Amino acid sequence: MPFVEVKVAGPLTKDQKKEISKDICASLKRVAGKEPKTTYILFTEASRENWAVGEELLADRS
Repeated sequence: MPFVEVKVAGPLTKDQKKEISKDICASLKRVAGKEPKTTYILFTEASRENWAVGEELLADRS
């Protein structure tokens, strides 16, 4: 039973999550023989104010 966590800065739409899930499941099936019905995917969306690269918050990047 694969478990995949996708962390992104900012929100994703429902359609984007569906497409990403479809691609992840297809890759796991092709490479590892894992069935999509046994694959769990968790989306974690963080505000850009809560993520930093080095000393710079993503919210401060243009």
